[in-house]
Amino acid sequence: MSSPKATEVKTLIASDKVVIFSKTYCPYCKMAKEVFDKIKEKYTTIELDLRDDAEEIQEILGEITGAKTVPRVFIKGNCVGGGSDVKSLHEKGELQTLVV
Repeated sequence: MSSPKATEVKTLIASDKVVIFSKTYCPYCKMAKEVFDKIKEKYTTIELDLRDDAEEIQEILGEITGAKTVPRVFIKGNCVGGGSDVKSLHEKGELQTLVV
């Protein structure tokens, strides 16, 4: 996984404390973003449906995380899962400790 696109994805993941690979129409993506909005934590969103290389990025995310579905949410470079995972972490009070 050393292609220029894989390097770009890794750079995107490292570009902010919270990075969400998303699609504009995805309800689970919206759920994840709403949780971060609720705790007033800024994040970077990469909207894959607005990019020509979405499929390639999702393949790389699959290699990195074991899943190609969106959202793929990264906190400090570590994948914490998708929308339901973020919501669950928040409800258990664990999300806030991850973003500190």
